[in-house]
Amino acid sequence: MTIHLEFTSDALSILNDERYSHPVPLVQRRMEALLLKCHDLPHSQIAKLVGVCENTLRDYFELYHNGGVENLRTINFHRPESELCTYITSLEAYFKEHPPATIRKAQNDIETITGIKRSPAQVAAFLKKLNLRCRKIGMIPAKADPDAKEVYLHEVIQSRLDEAQTAQRAVFFVDAAYFVLVPFLGFLGSVTRLFIKAPSGRQRFNILGALNAITHELISVTNDTYITSKEVCELLYKLAALHLDVPITLFLDNAPYQKCQLVMTTAARLQIELCFLPTYSPNLDLIERFWRFIKKECLYSTYYPSFEPFKNAIVNCLNNPHTKHKPSLDSLLTLRFQLFEKAQFLTG
Repeated sequence: MTIHLEFTSDALSILNDERYSHPVPLVQRRMEALLLKCHDLPHSQIAKLVGVCENTLRDYFELYHNGGVENLRTINFHRPESELCTYITSLEAYFKEHPPATIRKAQNDIETITGIKRSPAQVAAFLKKLNLRCRKIGMIPAKADPDAKEVYLHEVIQSRLDEAQTAQRAVFFVDAAYFVLVPFLGFLGSVTRLFIKAPSGRQRFNILGALNAITHELISVTNDTYITSKEVCELLYKLAALHLDVPITLFLDNAPYQKCQLVMTTAARLQIELCFLPTYSPNLDLIERFWRFIKKECLYSTYYPSFEPFKNAIVNCLNNPHTKHKPSLDSLLTLRFQLFEKAQFLTG
């Protein structure tokens, strides 16, 4: 059957323009074919120039005949739907409650629930549709109370941070870090697996630090022995000596040497407020992120033959928070704190 095609001036203008400008190559090809058709070229020659067979060319002509230029722009690719899509709701609910450890485990679960067997690649693609990704399991102390943490964050921490952001209060997060002279194993891009020497001995460098939540300045007391209430009081005197002219609040964990009578009395005399975080709350302690940064920056995958260069590397890193490390710390030490929902906990 012969198809009679008519070309208006507007249609010719669109064909001439969109054979180059349309973002979809298939549509460009259709426009080119119809433009050549209006010049009465033989179908065999048009098919050769456009790079399609004559049957496809006739499909292009029929599209234009039935709907004009707009029809040429229509793309209807055939996308067969997987049989698993019928079970998408039930499988999504199941995997939310029972996250699979491997693709093979997910493959077996799907076959058990639906009776449909799919290859590992097909299962991986289906899990992606369910927004299931390979995520590392995190750890949180079993005795932690997520509800108590949320209340403490909003009612105690946030109110003081709001004052700190308007320069009405200075807020510090206090914690001790114990850096032992042992290999800190990290990840490296290497052709073969590499090994790091383990130095002999168990010497350690102790830091009791107070991190300013706004400026990220670190006030610290260090030693090579132990952190005790004496070091905590020394830190309190250092903070008082800053003469900040605003109330000072410290957020601390519940270590006995930080919560003893000597520390409480010293803090009261220096008019420093002590706020003790809920038990098992490293996620609410801003300085914990700082300690992780120090380890990553100067200890991971690095060999130190003796204690002195090991300690010097840590001290040098501590001395550069406002220069070399400022961009990284500003990004890391934001005042956003991770909270945990009970739905995120594995129950079995």
